Amino acid sequence: MNWSPAPPSVRQPDFPAPDPARVIATGRALSARGLRDFSVDSTDRAAFSSDGSLFRLVPLAVVFPHDAAEVSAALAVARELDVPLTSRGGGTSLAGNAVGSGIVLDFSRHMNAVLKLLPEERAVWVEPGVVHAVLQAQARRHGLRFGPDPSTVSRCTIGGMIGNNACGPRAMGYGRTVDNVLALTVMLADGTIVELDGKADAGKFPRLQTLIGESLQTIRTELGHFSRQVSGYALEHLLPENGFDLRRAFVGSEGTWGIVLAAKLRLVTDPAFVTTVVLGYPDMPAAADDVPVLRRFSATACEGMDRRMLDRLIATKGPAAVPQMPAGGGWLVVELAGDDEAALAEQARELVGASAADDAMILPGAAAAPIWKIRADGAGLVSRTPDGRDAHAGWEDSAVPPERLGDYLRDLMGLLDEHGLWALPYGHFGDGCLHMRVDFPLEADDGRQKMRDFMFAAADLVARHGGSVSGEHGDGRARSELLPRIYSPAAIALFARVKQLFDPRGLLNPGVMVDPDPLDGGIRLAISRPGDLLPVRASGLGYLFDKDRGDFGTAVHRCTGVGKCRADSAATGGVMCPSFQATRDEKHSTRGRARVLQEMVSGDLVATDWNAPEVHEALDLCLSCKACDSECPTGTDMAAYKAEVLHQSYRGRIRPMNHYVLGWLPWLSRLAAPVAPLANVAERVPALGRVAKKLAGIDARRRIPTFTRTTFERWFAKRAKSGVLQATGGTHAEAGGTHAEATGTARPGRRTREVVLFADTWSNFYAPRVLAAAVEVLLDAGIDVRVIPSTECCGLTWISTGQLDQAKRVMAAAVDALDRTGEVPIIGVEPSCVATLRDETGKLLGTAAAARVAARTKTLSEFLLEIAWSAPDLSDLTAVVQPHCHHSAVMGFDADRELLSRTGITAQVLGGCCGLAGNFGVVAGHYETSVAVGEVALLPTVREAPEDAIVLADGYSCRTQLADLSDRPGVHLAELLAWRLGRLGQRTR
Repeated sequence: MNWSPAPPSVRQPDFPAPDPARVIATGRALSARGLRDFSVDSTDRAAFSSDGSLFRLVPLAVVFPHDAAEVSAALAVARELDVPLTSRGGGTSLAGNAVGSGIVLDFSRHMNAVLKLLPEERAVWVEPGVVHAVLQAQARRHGLRFGPDPSTVSRCTIGGMIGNNACGPRAMGYGRTVDNVLALTVMLADGTIVELDGKADAGKFPRLQTLIGESLQTIRTELGHFSRQVSGYALEHLLPENGFDLRRAFVGSEGTWGIVLAAKLRLVTDPAFVTTVVLGYPDMPAAADDVPVLRRFSATACEGMDRRMLDRLIATKGPAAVPQMPAGGGWLVVELAGDDEAALAEQARELVGASAADDAMILPGAAAAPIWKIRADGAGLVSRTPDGRDAHAGWEDSAVPPERLGDYLRDLMGLLDEHGLWALPYGHFGDGCLHMRVDFPLEADDGRQKMRDFMFAAADLVARHGGSVSGEHGDGRARSELLPRIYSPAAIALFARVKQLFDPRGLLNPGVMVDPDPLDGGIRLAISRPGDLLPVRASGLGYLFDKDRGDFGTAVHRCTGVGKCRADSAATGGVMCPSFQATRDEKHSTRGRARVLQEMVSGDLVATDWNAPEVHEALDLCLSCKACDSECPTGTDMAAYKAEVLHQSYRGRIRPMNHYVLGWLPWLSRLAAPVAPLANVAERVPALGRVAKKLAGIDARRRIPTFTRTTFERWFAKRAKSGVLQATGGTHAEAGGTHAEATGTARPGRRTREVVLFADTWSNFYAPRVLAAAVEVLLDAGIDVRVIPSTECCGLTWISTGQLDQAKRVMAAAVDALDRTGEVPIIGVEPSCVATLRDETGKLLGTAAAARVAARTKTLSEFLLEIAWSAPDLSDLTAVVQPHCHHSAVMGFDADRELLSRTGITAQVLGGCCGLAGNFGVVAGHYETSVAVGEVALLPTVREAPEDAIVLADGYSCRTQLADLSDRPGVHLAELLAWRLGRLGQRTR
């Protein structure tokens, strides 16, 4: 095996994984109580060991309750076994509010319904696990919406928003969560269910009313001073002058008083018109100074954005990813809303005039959407320093009265400098709420102490400015220990007495708010360091991980838990994460897999072993779609992590048969091509096909690909020999390729340059019509075409099966051959192969030649736009368009959208994955998931499409999925263009 020795562990977790005997006992107790859906499996518990915070607590069990009766049963088990109980929704908490060492109740799987929409009341009853975006979609049908909208709207749940009194950017216009809760149904620690509506709460809790009556001075002098004072319990709502409104006081109690079973929410109407004003300032403190002036305008939002957020986006995705912005080092993004468009425009001009901004832009309606998207991804964009170090939550949610924000920000940046730390500020400046992530050196021996030193100093600073350590994320494990720095001993004692009344045994989310755990206790990163623990083969890692200091552990800790992989991204044109969208299972999300890998690195719950069964279970349903690499704000590249795990765990061992058959398919295809009729017998003879599939590890319901009788290489050579394509340069020995140009078939006088057409395995051996169509389109554009032999493969099949040594050999040969073709563009028609040449070559080879080839490689659409090709008129056609996952993730689909737009075709571009994803959907055991992924968007859309609609699918795997699961064939864009140009026979519908 030849492992290199692993250094001994230098860290022990503050909260080790629970004893297996306690786990078994908890599982038995839950089963005895009739719980239908729960898990004590170590893979699930690893996936739920963290949320969006730094903290890691491995639960005894994860329960997915169906109803109040099951919540009561789980709570009864917690009382019986004296174990903690923590409520959880989307797990997006940045303060550690949603992790616990006992029973975790995940409401997002089953208790996630919109119970009753009441349009006439502008209200709605919901269960706690309903996702914000789902509620919005249903409310929008009635012209309504739920006002608060945190940046995690696509995956956060209403229960979680209630737990920490979430706000979001538009709290200025629509209020905080507490301002929009009309009633709550709550289960208390003893199992009692109470209804809280703010009207008769006092009579239900006489001891609490007495306690509040004894504490009026403390509450009046210390609590409720400004809207973002979220820290501690919101006892100001229980004052006599506020009507002892326990409903409002319950919001923000972070699951420490009781469990929300249902909530009645206020809905609002959207304004008819929205305008965004973007104001540029020299720096962020200067922007903060202008907030009091801008608050005089009736803005619905006023957000601060640091220029370095955009610099980070440019560095990762290129200049095209960033919209035009006013000049400045920092911006305020102000949203104005109203029903009078002219009045709104005038108000926007007045706001610009009143501001102290150096530059400004006014953007009507949806024109500002790209800017708001960048702001929504803020937490991920600032999670790493410019030189690649991790930046962490902890001091990410402080707030001060808005008029103090500029001075506070200057003092805070000075404090960071004093402690030798880095952070990038942004946030809800209009409300005085500041977000940032700080580069605490948690991997260092003294990293935790440095974090503590800064956090306590920052708490003292925010107190001097009359502020709060939390503005909307709650105190959680991150900041509860700091409460004595901003509140008096009397207030702290009052919080404890209130908690005692609600939860005398301390079972509900302990360690939070009252009797808190240390703010540096249970920090996930502090139990592992780069290079610690994880043994690596003597030859090293397969991937370079050059953006992660060459360390796998650092790479998997890229995931900070923002949870965007849990969103219904297909609905908004995204792809991540197809397996979660199909299964709704946390361990099959990018975040869940990252948590399991992090556990493997740390070696506590999961063994420090590449062969750990929990790791392979979590990675099994990863489609390697690469969407997380681009759509996750932190750039978590799960496809690479999966390939690395397979590489390390199987190297030197017998692999599953499908690794050999599917991984080596490019070479097998070359061997089979000369005897295609014989090779295709298995598909024509069912009995033989079943045996062949079983031996190969292929699902019996899948078709075996049919080899073409005439490969593209043969077609190209034959056309050139016959004179339809005349070879003008002969065979180029240095590249092993053929150079051909049109003789009278191109439009006269339009030939301007040449390209190298990459004849990928799939198109050459299974779909030569696609490459032939690309040749015809290029000839029509006046472009000479060169082809190198398809013996040069990008290596993708070896990557996806984790055979990275062979992948790099094959890839290096292809890169060398392509690099020696000069400086002309390289055109690919198979998106996965183009993506491999553009992206994986740099991650696996990292050579100058790989960089040169990546820079030259383009899709057909990108190249045609580059040369300003006159696209044919397709305005009489309608198409459903399925982008390949790798196309979306690496190249982006903008060029194809633009080219399709120029043809005039009516195109519906889908989000989501087709579900086949290369070899994934072919392998035995993956069929059901593959189909479920296809049913997210592609298959139902195709079924509902008009009979004459074309299904455009450039990916070979996408077309294969369509062939297997529908009666509609997929067509490559090159085929459609060549057909309309009259250069490719009859169009396939």
